[in-house]
Amino acid sequence: MPFAEKNVFRKMNGLTVRLFPLCKVRIPIFGRIRTQPPAAPGDLTVPMRGMGITLSPENFPAAVRRPKAVSIGMKFLLMVLLVPGLLSAAHGEETRGLETFFRGEHTEMRRFGKPLGFRECLADQLYNHKAMKAEDVLLLCFQGAYGLDGGPGEKARFEEKFASLPPRPQEPLFELVSPDVMRVNPGAWKAKKLPSEWLFNLSRLSRTRFSDADAMFRSYLDQAENVLKGDLRTRFIRLRESSPAPQYAEAYRRKEDPDCWLVSTRFLFTLPVLVRASSLPETGTVRIIAIDGRASSGKTTLARQLAEIMEAGIIHMDDFFLPAKLRTPERYKEAGGNVHYERFIEEVLPHLKKPGKFTYRTFDCSTMGYGKHAEVKDSLWRIVEGAYSLHPEFGNYADLKVFYDISPEEQERRIIRRNGRERYRVFKNRWIPLEENYIRSCSVMNRADLVIGRGRREQ
Repeated sequence: MPFAEKNVFRKMNGLTVRLFPLCKVRIPIFGRIRTQPPAAPGDLTVPMRGMGITLSPENFPAAVRRPKAVSIGMKFLLMVLLVPGLLSAAHGEETRGLETFFRGEHTEMRRFGKPLGFRECLADQLYNHKAMKAEDVLLLCFQGAYGLDGGPGEKARFEEKFASLPPRPQEPLFELVSPDVMRVNPGAWKAKKLPSEWLFNLSRLSRTRFSDADAMFRSYLDQAENVLKGDLRTRFIRLRESSPAPQYAEAYRRKEDPDCWLVSTRFLFTLPVLVRASSLPETGTVRIIAIDGRASSGKTTLARQLAEIMEAGIIHMDDFFLPAKLRTPERYKEAGGNVHYERFIEEVLPHLKKPGKFTYRTFDCSTMGYGKHAEVKDSLWRIVEGAYSLHPEFGNYADLKVFYDISPEEQERRIIRRNGRERYRVFKNRWIPLEENYIRSCSVMNRADLVIGRGRREQ
């Protein structure tokens, strides 16, 4: 059972649940509840799927954080809440606790604020797949360095292979190979009724070759050698010296029957959006995804990725900056006033759900006037991205509402890198306060169907 273990003690005296590699919670029926080791902030975050809440050391009952006598009824309640949550956490389609940071051609990752490298990815794989052999570790090292070089191949062959695979609802949607690469499991993809063409596009768009792939491969081999123990390590060292072609071990293949497509982790946060989008009911009209969020959180990048995967049209809220005549103190005091929502309502809303292409005017900041017209193509999906895209004046126009969060520290770093330190001061003193007032006053995060980013579990 990935990530979760349960062990019923003698005389049915309670349950111990361990969330690897975080911590273990002991819930006896008679006695005291204990955590081993004591939970630190972020160390025990349990998503309660379908309930819209997250249990963490900050909002756990005090008994879970500190040994203390609790009623038997309370203990049973905690067992009922904890175990399903931990079991759902085992399914890796959730990006819980993960953050991605683009550094040149590479991606850095954190999990609950801590760096997540190849060593941690390998440890997770070894824990989740007990049948792994030295050959499988060697293949993991190879895929982490060179795995995005191949792409999905011809579409007809891809579709033929995808059609031959059975749905596997018990599998996680993805598993991390390295900070740059993840395995997407087609059986889980199929079980969630996600379109095969989305997976093909995801794999195609991920294709790249890292300029330092050879050095990465050697580094991953060294790290694996340090992580492995006993006979597995000895066998791995022998394999490394003989340099065989990387492939799954036959024993692992028989037990796990592995099939996957390798995808860049830069597309990590498209996965929860794609899962939610695929579950939307058919409406007979164009379906709309709105992506709101804080400045520099990644809204535009996410929208462009989704547009390429889903072949969707995009509307950018940056095209609706306020014209000079509306930039008054009274307007800026209005929650959400820092956007020309009247023009969006007039030029975009009437056409969003209708088939066929349409155009709208863009705002040119260099001339403080309207520039060229943007064309939104004819498509089954359309994406409205940018701050204020969930403005209450627009009503409930979106079929899926997404909020992209970011920490103030990472927000500052990204704005400085993109716009410079001088422009960051303008953002900090003027634009960010206006956005924060809108987010708070209009309850934007609470109205979103999906909240991603900032190392949080999507809700």
